[in-house]
Amino acid sequence: MSEIKTPWGSLSSKVNLFPIYYLIFIYGLIYILPFGKDLIGMTWFDLLKKEDGPLEWLQFSQFFISSLMGFLIFYKSKKKRSINSLIWLLFSIFCLVISAEEISWSERITGFTLHSISELSIQGETNFHNLPFFHNILLDPILHVLCIFLGWVGWRKWPNLNSLPSKKFSLFFLLVSLFFAYYDLSWASTVPHIRNDQEIFEFLLSTGIFLHFWHNLKLLKNNEQ
Repeated sequence: MSEIKTPWGSLSSKVNLFPIYYLIFIYGLIYILPFGKDLIGMTWFDLLKKEDGPLEWLQFSQFFISSLMGFLIFYKSKKKRSINSLIWLLFSIFCLVISAEEISWSERITGFTLHSISELSIQGETNFHNLPFFHNILLDPILHVLCIFLGWVGWRKWPNLNSLPSKKFSLFFLLVSLFFAYYDLSWASTVPHIRNDQEIFEFLLSTGIFLHFWHNLKLLKNNEQ
């Protein structure tokens, strides 16, 4: 995934290029794929990015599995009080919480609802990231900071901490931050506000985190052999 082959030669890169291939596939093929409305009542693109759609469930799966891998990495770490191990633990808890938020703390599976929260939620479900104050004011800035930290600051400032994603996964996070920056800035633009394709890009975030955890778990297993 670190080389693009063209008729004029190959372009090599030090980062994983899956995000580029993924966006080309989504916007170059899925976006124009025909017969969606005839077969399922909506375009294939809208099916992917809709609430409670395939991409959202994939994100839940990736965050949840990442949390399990992270807890295993922490459990097997020899220096559990080190900064690196503590980051693994916190990162794993973060992924577990996000996975729960993705399915509204199992409401979409069990149907159980906390009405005190769901009545306030913009989405009408039991989750916290859709509460008006958090969703309208805090969510996007937090997402920007998180993606820039994971995609740029972390590996540049603390390259020896393997708990933070390495340089090769940077595009998974930086492209998400770029989209949301463009999306937020378009509110102040003189042209109509751009379409909200957040699920398309949030999938890159969950995939980058999943690959980071998976990569380090494999390294851990190889070192044990």
